[in-house]
Amino acid sequence: MKATLLAVAQVFLAAVCYAAKPNVVLVLADDLGWSDTGILGARLHETPNIDALARDGMVLSNYHASQNCAPSRASLMTGQYSPRTGIYTVGKIGRFDTSECPLQPAPNNTELPSGLETVAQAMKGLGYATGMFGKWHLGDDGEYHPSRRGFDEAVITSIDRHFKFATKPETSHPPSQYLADFVTDRAVDFIRRHKDGPFFLYLPHLCVHRPLQAPEELVREYCKKHPDITRKDAVYAVMVDSLDKSVGRIRQTLRDLGIEKNTVLIFCSDNGGVGGYRREGLDTEDVTDNAPLRSGKGSLYEGGVRVPFAVCWPGTITAGSRSDVPAIHVDLFPTLCELGGGDPSARPGLDGQSLVPWLLDRQGKPAPKPLFQHFPGYLGLEGKRGQWRTTPVSTVQSGPWKLMEFLEDGRLELYNLETDPGETKNLAASMKEKAGELRALLDDWRKRCKAPMPERKTAALSSGTQGSPSGGKGAGALPSDEE
Repeated sequence: MKATLLAVAQVFLAAVCYAAKPNVVLVLADDLGWSDTGILGARLHETPNIDALARDGMVLSNYHASQNCAPSRASLMTGQYSPRTGIYTVGKIGRFDTSECPLQPAPNNTELPSGLETVAQAMKGLGYATGMFGKWHLGDDGEYHPSRRGFDEAVITSIDRHFKFATKPETSHPPSQYLADFVTDRAVDFIRRHKDGPFFLYLPHLCVHRPLQAPEELVREYCKKHPDITRKDAVYAVMVDSLDKSVGRIRQTLRDLGIEKNTVLIFCSDNGGVGGYRREGLDTEDVTDNAPLRSGKGSLYEGGVRVPFAVCWPGTITAGSRSDVPAIHVDLFPTLCELGGGDPSARPGLDGQSLVPWLLDRQGKPAPKPLFQHFPGYLGLEGKRGQWRTTPVSTVQSGPWKLMEFLEDGRLELYNLETDPGETKNLAASMKEKAGELRALLDDWRKRCKAPMPERKTAALSSGTQGSPSGGKGAGALPSDEE
């Protein structure tokens, strides 16, 4: 009798526990720009499913990532800024020709250090089944593969093609299948098999990352529908559409299984869009446009780091709501941890802040933390010697104020993002006190997290080969997997 009562109690407690633990689905786009979705004003691209997600939930209008892929994913996975992960960019930080630059870039990790806890490990510890399908970019083999970083199921995919892609581990799929459809198929299957939950699903797409590739029949349809656009723009629009359809399929699966109201669905991007460069005087082709934000991917201006973010939890997050709280990728780890019933404050290594008080519109919200970025290197343009999307720079945003300190010469730029989101008016000279206050805040942060600074070159370094591209196609060349 006692055994029977104990079993019933255990079942009851498990049910109560699950009811308090929502499933979590995180869909991450690649290179999707600020203005590429309808929620933030896209005119050409059609994103009805992403727009519906935003209408049924909340948009974070002041959400940020790092300036390019790998550091964003490392911060998302660990809840730590780049100086703690050692990941600042893709590949070697000296892959561009910096022989004529005054600073020697700091070293860069190409794999996520194995000693750092991931959000997948944290969610697994909270009783979640965990799955990841898509672009990982934090180490493909051995201890760095996501299956060794907390994911019960993990398939990583090619980062340089949308057709005829490879996977690790190898999987069976039609050679003509589009990558976005493949990873969504895997995600839907994972949800169906774990519908009794709780589960954490991470779906990092390669779309809309170059090369620009999309199913030809869909491109033709788009060109017919919009005869005044270029083929390149049509291909890009179809790639955006593939992301939107993925979100739609995920939501429909959740509805079909009757678990939508117990699932938090998040959609965001890993950095800004590949565009806005011509406005900066750079000689390159824009793929998209992050207007009204300044510049694009690879830059620490808002066009490179501010990204679309929508989150839906039906019946819990207020439909049609919007928050302007400054937030960044390091905030996702503590947010998901709290959603899963964990205590983020019990993990002192986290740099981020849980966004749950804003998502649930709680009374007495804490003061938002300042946002920091640190990039101790150079990001150039393919085949364009001396044209930089960014030079070494650190930034801090506190409330509406953003300070940028360029490390070559100590130049400061200060912007009020509330009144000047396009960063057109540098207020550093006219508001020296505010600039000094933020400069001190930034310096203190760099000291606390032991941020490595690029070194001033000596004559020996300047005359040597330090900082020359590694494995490139010439001065300023890029690896095939990343701009």
